Amino acid sequence: MDDDSEGLPKIPDLRIAQLKFMLMERGGGIAAWEAIVANIMDKDMAPFYEELCKEVSTKPLNIQFDRNLFDEMKKRNEEKVVELDGEIENAKKDAGEVETRSAIQRKAEYLCLIGDKDAALTEFRKTLELKPTVGQKLDIIFFYLRIGLFYLDNDLLSRNIEKAKSFIDEGGDWDRRNRLKVYQSLHCITIRDFTTAANLLLDSVATFTSYELMDYQTCIKYTVLTSVLSLDRQQLKDKVVFEGSILEVLHKLPSVRQLLFSLYNCKYHEFFQALGTIEQELKDDRYWSSHRGYYVREMRILAYKQLLQSYRSLSLDKMAAAFGVTTQFIDRELSRFIAAGRLHCKIDLVNNLVETNRPDNKNSQYQAAIKQGDLLLNRVQKLSRVVNI
Repeated sequence: MDDDSEGLPKIPDLRIAQLKFMLMERGGGIAAWEAIVANIMDKDMAPFYEELCKEVSTKPLNIQFDRNLFDEMKKRNEEKVVELDGEIENAKKDAGEVETRSAIQRKAEYLCLIGDKDAALTEFRKTLELKPTVGQKLDIIFFYLRIGLFYLDNDLLSRNIEKAKSFIDEGGDWDRRNRLKVYQSLHCITIRDFTTAANLLLDSVATFTSYELMDYQTCIKYTVLTSVLSLDRQQLKDKVVFEGSILEVLHKLPSVRQLLFSLYNCKYHEFFQALGTIEQELKDDRYWSSHRGYYVREMRILAYKQLLQSYRSLSLDKMAAAFGVTTQFIDRELSRFIAAGRLHCKIDLVNNLVETNRPDNKNSQYQAAIKQGDLLLNRVQKLSRVVNI
């Protein structure tokens, strides 16, 4: 699983986007800047370098735009584009549509490599107009999706995921079908749709080949993090806790392993410790960073629900001891979540108890049926008046 030879080209390289995130959002400082510049120089990324320096200028970072470096890279970019344009013209004159499309795609890939987003998208659109096969269409769409993930452009991602699904339905092969699930899962994480992300990742784990996006260890990490929050206890047991392909990697992810098994084994004190570690890790992940507060809050609610569902009442002191926190902390936490309607219980401060108040599912279903019946009757009455007229 460590061999990345099966992955598509790392164009654009998402590791550079992560370095940029660390520099701009996490105070990566000179180390992050040097790592980015090394990648920029290696690939002659003049457009990306210019755009990056403009963004850096808005931050309190002591980093200067190197005009000489930019001019040198820009000159090499222009020379390469002229060379690629010549290949396109020769293909149009002396070869057929297939060769022309290949030449245009080479130019599109080069523009994508150096970070010229708009120009790259324009060239990729040209290749789609030249009647590629379904497989070739999907490979082009994967470039669109990687560009979308590089810039976290959710509009570009959502539009092209739908296109990719339609191409898959036309006859996409198994490998591309499975690869699309991984691309879509990352998009779902960025828009906080963790349930869909978990299902897509679980379907992809055993046959993962999308090394252009992330390594297998990261895939397992995302799979566990989304699954713990999204699956019920039985599903978690069947699909994650006893899943061999996940277990064989978890020893390399101690905090993720502790989070999973401490929650599953009801060791809530260890769970809170693991959750604190995970929160720090999510801060440094550009897909998760903006959602870490939501994720941690939902995980705490999940743990509270899991503990309380075993009791009709439980002392605040025992609950605090189970989570390794103070009684005052548990009191504040539960009060907030009860007021928001996230926990079905009440606090009896006189007796220092938490009393569960489970919702009556049958009663709620009955009320929903009554409400839907009323709506149906109203519509029937409106229709009858129209028919009578």
